[in-house]
Amino acid sequence: MSNIKNELLEKIESKELVVGVIGLGYVGLPLAVEKANAGYKVIGFDVLPDKVKMVNEGHNYIGDVVDEELAELVEKGMLRATDNFEEVASCDFIAIAVPTPLDEYQQPDISYVEKSTKDVSKYLKKGSIVVLESTTYPGTTEELMLPLLEEGSGLKCGEDFFLAFSPERVDPGNKVYKTKNTPKVVGGVGEDSTEVAAALYRNVLEGEVYTVSSPKIAELEKILENTYRNVNIGLVNEFALIADKMGINIWEVVDAARTKPYGFQAFYPGPGIGGHCIPLDPFYLTWKAKEYDSHMRIIEASGSVNDYMPEWVVERSMKILSKHFKKALNGSKVLILGVAYKNDIDDLRDSPALVVIDHFLEEGAEIDYYDGYNPSYKDKDGNLVYSLKEITPEIVSSYDLVVITTNHSNVDYQMVADNAKFVFDTRYATKNVVNNKNNIELL
Repeated sequence: MSNIKNELLEKIESKELVVGVIGLGYVGLPLAVEKANAGYKVIGFDVLPDKVKMVNEGHNYIGDVVDEELAELVEKGMLRATDNFEEVASCDFIAIAVPTPLDEYQQPDISYVEKSTKDVSKYLKKGSIVVLESTTYPGTTEELMLPLLEEGSGLKCGEDFFLAFSPERVDPGNKVYKTKNTPKVVGGVGEDSTEVAAALYRNVLEGEVYTVSSPKIAELEKILENTYRNVNIGLVNEFALIADKMGINIWEVVDAARTKPYGFQAFYPGPGIGGHCIPLDPFYLTWKAKEYDSHMRIIEASGSVNDYMPEWVVERSMKILSKHFKKALNGSKVLILGVAYKNDIDDLRDSPALVVIDHFLEEGAEIDYYDGYNPSYKDKDGNLVYSLKEITPEIVSSYDLVVITTNHSNVDYQMVADNAKFVFDTRYATKNVVNNKNNIELL
């Protein structure tokens, strides 16, 4: 056992290790809180002054973090935030959890990872470990980060510092699985890197820490996780398209299929896919596959189906208005219920509801929305759009069509069904509604 590894493991056990978390977003802030809860002093780094200020004042802005918990950790001096990257020099463990979006050409934008790595390399001290948590393409840790860290610091990986990849697993709004109890995968550059990274996570998390033989294994398994969901959602969305033509309720079909106790996992259709992971992660692989003269045909096909769903919602809405009211969509008043990408959260990242709204506006519809979790959002031109403050029977009845794009549980769907001229439910939110008016159509 090397002296450096031994010293790090001792610091982990004694809780003398200082943890740095770069990027205080949906992944980074919960991670920083859990590490501080476990007894480690944590420094959070972010380039946005507003986030730094809020953390240092004990004010939470992430749904999966408990407000009082954050405030208490800050008050005790276990967690603080800064935008001064020179303080990386005081950290023994540096976790990088920055965005990895796609650019306009559906290619990975790893500029945030690259910049963070360069910033860390300037102040990386001997006897520390760097772990990337951001989802990315296989090879990022070893092909991009490793040379940047060695060149910028003058240190040698495996001798002077350690490097690993451990993909984030965050499901906003999940009532059961949070950062603390979700199993963690770790793959390091060499066995020592893996051992040290895994040791810290085992001291912080309740979930299993599963080690793999390399960062590339961990990078690809993360993409497999979300591609699995992307492809299966695309499959059930395609089933929804044909079920509609056949006059079959796709929701009943899936509920029936899920009674099989083996070989089937239920996925449900919807107006599209959203969040940071499912719409984006598979395309990291399709991009990387081109280096190997390969095409990921299933990923590309499911992406095409999922991308079409918001447009199909609007096409179906046109047919509903024409069939039941002999009315054009152009000039019709449409109420959108829910703009988050999933129920009971305030997360708008890549939400399909916003794409649906844009398509409605392009067709000349007059749009309002109601979302108790999201009182406003910025449209594609950067303008603030505000939610209705409430929905009442009188308000609901004033619209030509109500479209449910997110099934938040704080909406009285019975009241909506009783008072709406017509409801197009893309989330099966009206499953338990008693309705004798035949004014509900399901996706």
